Amino acid sequence: MFRVKNYRQGREKVLAACDEEVLGRQLSEGKLRLHVNPDFYDGFPATEEEFEAQIRTCTIANLVGERVVGLAIRLGFVAKENVIRIEGVPHAQWALYL
Repeated sequence: MFRVKNYRQGREKVLAACDEEVLGRQLSEGKLRLHVNPDFYDGFPATEEEFEAQIRTCTIANLVGERVVGLAIRLGFVAKENVIRIEGVPHAQWALYL
């Protein structure tokens, strides 16, 4: 299960999504820092199908976790070479440029 939250910023629809088990973690490796902040990521629980519906309608996505990033890769939204890992946890950002 994933946690997902949607935002509107002007014309942009932003999707924040993470695997449930990384929610609340503070990741740190070298100069990289990422807080998987519940205030930002914890909107509602979502299945793979619900996540897919959300990412297909967003213009920007911020993703953290093995399953959610893996699904975004399988769906063709994220390229493997654009994924970074912090403490072994994958993180990817995606934007639709029109």
